Amino acid sequence: MTTSRDPSKPVHIPSGHAALFRRAVEDLVAALGRLDDTHLAAVTRLADDVHAAWQLGGKLMVCGNGGSAADSQHIVAELVGRFLAERPGYPAVALTTNTSTLTAVGNDYGFDHIFSRQVQALGGPRDVLLVLSTSGNSTNCVLAAEEARRQGMKVHGFLGGDGGRLLTLVDAALVAPSSATPKIQEIHITMGHLLCMILEKMQADPAE
Repeated sequence: MTTSRDPSKPVHIPSGHAALFRRAVEDLVAALGRLDDTHLAAVTRLADDVHAAWQLGGKLMVCGNGGSAADSQHIVAELVGRFLAERPGYPAVALTTNTSTLTAVGNDYGFDHIFSRQVQALGGPRDVLLVLSTSGNSTNCVLAAEEARRQGMKVHGFLGGDGGRLLTLVDAALVAPSSATPKIQEIHITMGHLLCMILEKMQADPAE
């Protein structure tokens, strides 16, 4: 037999949990406080390229590994569905979701090629690729960026650390100002939300 907790009773919070909570919040606030106009410029340039691609009938493609795969899907869901505005869906694709393609390519060609193969098959010069990598060195993202370049696509990155190998392959990059992977990911999704806000504004008022 299970019983539900009485919501009127206070929850006992161990002191260790409270300390972790304060640390997590303080670390995130500090990381977000290090964002500046260079980071805004990177998101603005990405938004400009995506908006231009959509005007030409192109699409945004997004990829990453692990938590960055989840963030890729999150950003695409906000664009295909909606973020804040009621409007038509925008053309965006996460390269992390088709398990049959991922496992087939991984099995036949290796994990390093799971994104580049999709870029080769689905991408074109009117499209934009956004790669998410907390290290900037994920090999499958590097190969995807190189393939996107061959396809004539614009390439952007949400990166971490010193930007890694991907920093040399992208048109513009937002490099999160933190050395901690969780905080890099939290900055990436915050800036992903900013991207969605900017794109909704641009699509609603292209002349602005």
